[in-house]
Amino acid sequence: MKTPRASRLAAVITICVSGALGLSACGSGFASPSANESSDAGSGPISVLIASSGDAEATAVKAAVADWSKTSGTEASVNVASDLIQQLSQGFASGKPADVFYLSPDQLSGYASNGSLEPYADSLANKGDFQPSLTRAFTFDGKFYCAPKDSSTLSLVINNDLWQAAGLTDADIPATWDELEATAKKLTSGNTVGLSFSPEVARVAAFFPQAGGSLLSSDGKTATVNSTENVKALTFVKKMLTDGSAKFSSDLGAGWGGEAFGKQLSAMTIEGNWISGALSKDFPSIKYRTVELPAGPKGKGTLQFTNCWGIAADSKNKPAAKALVEQLTGTQTQMTFAKAFGVMPSVISAESEFRKEFPEQEASIAGVEYAQTLPSQPGAADVLKDFNAKLATLQTSDPKAILDAIQAEMTATLSK
Repeated sequence: MKTPRASRLAAVITICVSGALGLSACGSGFASPSANESSDAGSGPISVLIASSGDAEATAVKAAVADWSKTSGTEASVNVASDLIQQLSQGFASGKPADVFYLSPDQLSGYASNGSLEPYADSLANKGDFQPSLTRAFTFDGKFYCAPKDSSTLSLVINNDLWQAAGLTDADIPATWDELEATAKKLTSGNTVGLSFSPEVARVAAFFPQAGGSLLSSDGKTATVNSTENVKALTFVKKMLTDGSAKFSSDLGAGWGGEAFGKQLSAMTIEGNWISGALSKDFPSIKYRTVELPAGPKGKGTLQFTNCWGIAADSKNKPAAKALVEQLTGTQTQMTFAKAFGVMPSVISAESEFRKEFPEQEASIAGVEYAQTLPSQPGAADVLKDFNAKLATLQTSDPKAILDAIQAEMTATLSK
């Protein structure tokens, strides 16, 4: 009979051989099983591994952890990763993972399925305060694994000066696809295109729910990539690219939509609320506003992005790690983070204060109510990577053919 350790290691080896999850999940199975298979009791220092959008985020997180450490009496340190996925994987592989760390939804299933994550979130005192959509994003096999640390949604970002120069007013803010295309055409002039966004599913797929589509069924078990609704949405995106009212940021020589927008290569872009920090740092003279994405044939739709605070199953001090997360996801701390680096809080209790503090983020907040998240099932990340590669050729490709190909890949992935 296999021991729990042997079963866990065998499962990880099988996953790594198949290549279904990639490096970020494969390394994690070689950690010591002792803490994973023992009680939650423990003591000792806490290590925290994060990625950072810039100095503001790193400074804010370090300050929050230092405050908790001083109050709790538990030593805690923060390491800002240069490559979070790689360093997280290496930590698990060496048997010395960080106690607490940033974790994205697409990594959740791989680490959860091989036993590397502590499913602690259901025992948090504030578990009912998280936005339901965020709770779902970090639930695997019926277990709420880790606390969402913040939230971002996609909105339409408009350059105020270019808008006025084109003779547009508030009455021209696009509310439908047709209005979006018409407005983008009016804003297209010289070296400036009306609308630009990155050539990736994390932007283009925002049009899918607007047409009534999605990438997966509501239970997450069936691929719906090539639905009639999604074909209609992708055909509309291609139409804008073909008529010149929209361009991918890469076709403008920009690394992402925010850069194209900041350089005024586009008058509008589709981006998340993180763009505020990037613009204030790199393009402080740009005057802009954000509005909700225009509705499609079936209504409003957008995408939501988030990370959670993961806790390693092999942490030697899980009680302290959990207490730290409760502090970091509290209303006050999340508002401090929002003011420091622009993210939206993940807890409902902070929503009212956030709206008052950041009225310009109203569109991002509104999007939470109807946002979809990208698939996070094991292997889905590889499918989405291929989707990105195919989207780069959208202007000269058949939208249905692209979606049919990804449908086949996603179906095969879900069946594993």
